[in-house]
Amino acid sequence: MTSVASADGVLGRRGLRTGVEWSTPAAARARAAQLITEHRARGQEIVRNPHLSAEWARTAVRAPQLLAAVQEAIGPDVAVENTFLVVKWPGRTFEIPWHQDGIDARVELDPDRSVSAWLAISDATLDNGCLHAVFGSQHFGYLPFSSEAENGAERGRADQATGFTADASTALPLRAGTALLMDSRLLHRSGTNTGDGARVGLNIRYVAPGGLRRRDPQSPSLDPVTGTGW
Repeated sequence: MTSVASADGVLGRRGLRTGVEWSTPAAARARAAQLITEHRARGQEIVRNPHLSAEWARTAVRAPQLLAAVQEAIGPDVAVENTFLVVKWPGRTFEIPWHQDGIDARVELDPDRSVSAWLAISDATLDNGCLHAVFGSQHFGYLPFSSEAENGAERGRADQATGFTADASTALPLRAGTALLMDSRLLHRSGTNTGDGARVGLNIRYVAPGGLRRRDPQSPSLDPVTGTGW
């Protein structure tokens, strides 16, 4: 097991905060139904940066209670670095491996100036592929990573963390309309949807000024949400 550092990070000892409201349950489930209808024909699983093109996503990343929780963690000036809409269709293998949101082949975020959010648009349950996290794993710091094995899916190959043992993890089911915030170094994963309906979620990476340590220059520009120093 990788040795740990001493600082808890911006979200405390566990490395996450749960129970953040970003929408009413009814409105979130209605949005999930629309997105499922929109993406069912192609069976699309990942939509990159919907906050740049879809009004619903642009509104979601600015939800007042969500934004207040982000500002409490990283300060008043906040921008969106990246978003992913993820749809897990029932009966289709879709394992997201252990990973850390703040580092991949494209980007590295300063964990003191960044935080990720996972928004449940539909209900996320044990059956349909809710997140699992290793509480306190931000103490490992950023870990080495590599691309997962080729799976043949249109979504491509995800980066997965290496060099650690997940001795214990906690499932994090979420009601539609709620969100959790994660330290950018927190290890988490999700499994295949074995339920009856699609599971829909939105992942957001938020940064404060100076939050980018490394970034692919071909990436879309930061999308400022609050503040003027961008």
